Amino acid sequence: MSSQFDYGIFGGDLRQVRIAEALLQKGYKVAVYGLVQSVNHDNCSAVLTLHELFEKSSVLIGPIPMTRDQITITASNTASDLTIAHVAYLLKSHHILIGGNIPAPLLELCHSRQIPFYDLMSDEIITIKNAIATAEGTIMEAISSSDCNLHDSNCLVLGYGRCAKVLAQKLKGLDARVTVAARSKKALANAEAAGHGTVLLENLKCILPSFAFIFNTIPAPILDRDCLELVDPSVTIIDIASAPGGVDFNYTKGHDINAKLCLGLPGKIAARASANILVTEILAYLKERSD
Repeated sequence: MSSQFDYGIFGGDLRQVRIAEALLQKGYKVAVYGLVQSVNHDNCSAVLTLHELFEKSSVLIGPIPMTRDQITITASNTASDLTIAHVAYLLKSHHILIGGNIPAPLLELCHSRQIPFYDLMSDEIITIKNAIATAEGTIMEAISSSDCNLHDSNCLVLGYGRCAKVLAQKLKGLDARVTVAARSKKALANAEAAGHGTVLLENLKCILPSFAFIFNTIPAPILDRDCLELVDPSVTIIDIASAPGGVDFNYTKGHDINAKLCLGLPGKIAARASANILVTEILAYLKERSD
């Protein structure tokens, strides 16, 4: 089935806008719906409904993540048709669905209908490069949220996955004293080899009072009431784990603890760079499919 547009882009943050702009610069025709801001280009059309977008485009690029609540599409636009259920209803066999953290119901639908899909956050190259923007954004949030320097400060990084590794290294580059807390002894061995202090999560409470900055990357309840009772009153806590994060924010709000949940940092602080990474990998995926 021929399509009027090469790409249909919907929802998301500034990354979606920059993806559209990058594809337009390469000469593609693009339709957009529910973006955070308009895209002005002769080859770009802002359609009126999600149905029109799906009807006129075969390659569909959704946001990262596709949804935060498993119901609505991640978007600043509150249009009633921006839902996972409606996307499922509109998807046809000639479509290719692209997005980040595509929810299980859509993946199951794609499998059952043999609809090609590309989950951007399952691509190792993207997640590694994405960690750079996330780490830089996390440090930006810490600096803007505190009246203390990161230099010569005690910083605790909870977890040691992709984002945490990059974050810890960049904090070290700013001459912060970095300690990594994780469950895995292998992860802690890697952190120690990188020059960081280490502690098992089970021993976290013993050292909590000594940190000026705490960065959480673990998407599970880590800093609960028992832990938060032990932190320095002047601490700055930045949580970048998937919602609802790993911090008891009800407790922090009630006890005047400086804590912030920071999601979608690449789209907020490095939208163009992040979009360029995504466009490169999307085009490579589509080329591989066509070969």
